Amino acid sequence: MSLLLVHPFGELPPDNSVNTKLFLDTVSHLPSFFDCLGSKVFSLIKSDINGNITKIKEVYVKDPQRYVTLQHILEAERRDLADEWPKVGATLALMWLKRGLRFIQVLLQSLADGEQDPNQPNLIRVNITKAYEQALKRYHGWFVQKIFNTALYAAPYRSNFLKALSKGDDVKEEECLENVRRFLVNYTPTIDAIYEMYARLDAELDYKV
Repeated sequence: MSLLLVHPFGELPPDNSVNTKLFLDTVSHLPSFFDCLGSKVFSLIKSDINGNITKIKEVYVKDPQRYVTLQHILEAERRDLADEWPKVGATLALMWLKRGLRFIQVLLQSLADGEQDPNQPNLIRVNITKAYEQALKRYHGWFVQKIFNTALYAAPYRSNFLKALSKGDDVKEEECLENVRRFLVNYTPTIDAIYEMYARLDAELDYKV
């Protein structure tokens, strides 16, 4: 079975609210995705995602009834933290988490759409570069961007990456890509909903690290 489909995201309700417990239970299994990319540099993104998930969990477990949805967390922290919001707390952790999750989404969508370098079709640099530029680059300073550019040359071959997503099984490429598309059906709307929530609540911060 595909690594992505072991713990798939569920369909959102009509109001596009994201249940906090279900989200945390599912997203907690996603950092292993970065192991498929091989390079230790990508482990930095994995570590960042794990850290932000932990921070959100720490807030949620304090009062699960108050924080039923992710929006409940943001709204509660906006009231409780006053002028410090959204620069602290679970709001800040989720802001960075959604960017890492967007990186995964853009990378997988690019692969599913068949985007590739015609001169080097078995490399996934073009897909990773697109994901980085759309999800993370604008928030990284020169030094971090340089580290990432170096990591591109250690990215796995397309065939090896897809095999890793299939947990080492010998699965035909199109079957693997179909599993990616199945994963994205609910994953993409979930990430979009979180981005829309941040825009609606004016919780987005634009600074570099």
